[in-house]
Amino acid sequence: MTSKQFSQAQRQRLRRSLLEWYGQQGRSLPWREEPTPYRIWISEVMLQQTQVKTVLPYFERWMQQFPDVQCLAQADLQTVLKAWEGLGYYARARNLHRSAQEICDRHHGKFPQTYDEVLALPGIGRSTAGAILSAAFGQAEPLLDGNVKRVLARLVALPVPPSKALAHLWDLSSQVLDPQNPRDFNQAIMDLGATCCTPKNPACLLCPWRDDCQAYQTHTQSDFPMTESRSPLPHKQIGVAVIWNDHQQILIDRRPEEGLLGGLWEFPGGKLEAGESYPDCIRREIQEELAIEVEVGEHLITVSHAYSHFKVSLHVYHCRHLSGEPQALESQEIRWVTLEELDEFPFPKANSKIIAALREAQGTKSP
Repeated sequence: MTSKQFSQAQRQRLRRSLLEWYGQQGRSLPWREEPTPYRIWISEVMLQQTQVKTVLPYFERWMQQFPDVQCLAQADLQTVLKAWEGLGYYARARNLHRSAQEICDRHHGKFPQTYDEVLALPGIGRSTAGAILSAAFGQAEPLLDGNVKRVLARLVALPVPPSKALAHLWDLSSQVLDPQNPRDFNQAIMDLGATCCTPKNPACLLCPWRDDCQAYQTHTQSDFPMTESRSPLPHKQIGVAVIWNDHQQILIDRRPEEGLLGGLWEFPGGKLEAGESYPDCIRREIQEELAIEVEVGEHLITVSHAYSHFKVSLHVYHCRHLSGEPQALESQEIRWVTLEELDEFPFPKANSKIIAALREAQGTKSP
């Protein structure tokens, strides 16, 4: 694809109109009010694949708990994951923790200011690096998050899905970027996508770029960005055990550090095999994972949850420990805890519904 080239006059018009709009319509956000490199970095990582309204309370709590990079670097990973609990994509939290330690070890506690050094930090890609360097240090680095892809795709009526034209979109982002005011410009184009050039029902009449927008001029804004056809998400059925012992304690295990939900705690269990009942699945999985025998009792709850590449339904049963000493055969560690102690551990979001159901049932059902 031949990259579209904006004329100098068009670039200046796009920059001027967007910055004027931003001056009137830009959002007031806590990391903009106090734009230290640390705060900008944390906000940009939290905003990866997550909306501002979801991030805001997490950001405020995070800054109270980890006010600077040294506090974050010195914190225990479990404490960091607990602070992140419910925000999803937990690799981001693990990468923040590792990056904080690298910043303290290699950069004397100061956030690096060169593109290559920022890009080398765990969990930092090209767009996040550009967002941080422009917002924190005023460097003229382009960015290309989901909002910006959508704005640019409509601006030029991109004839293919954005994923098929990333080099072209990066070139467009570089062309329109205001080198004199990259901080405000990048904040503005992200705000434009988040508040005006939205995925559905964009507010085109309020958009400062409508006169230059090819999608608007041809009344095809709802056709862009073009989407790729996707296969249905696989749906996994999981048998989950809430295992009680004679001391009214529950067995939980911690997932391996790397991979999906790495380092988080969960109730043990596993995938249903063909022809299995859920009680049979649970007995087999608990023997394979923990080397113990359990009696499967009443069904507690079924929880469905969607991840980016698959869906899952957790079929949860009360179980009673019969014999064997639990072993962490497929997990980092295991613990017996009381129902009240569950709040001390970071769990995946779907597990919060299991815990709520346990508390609701505690007074009426015996394990």
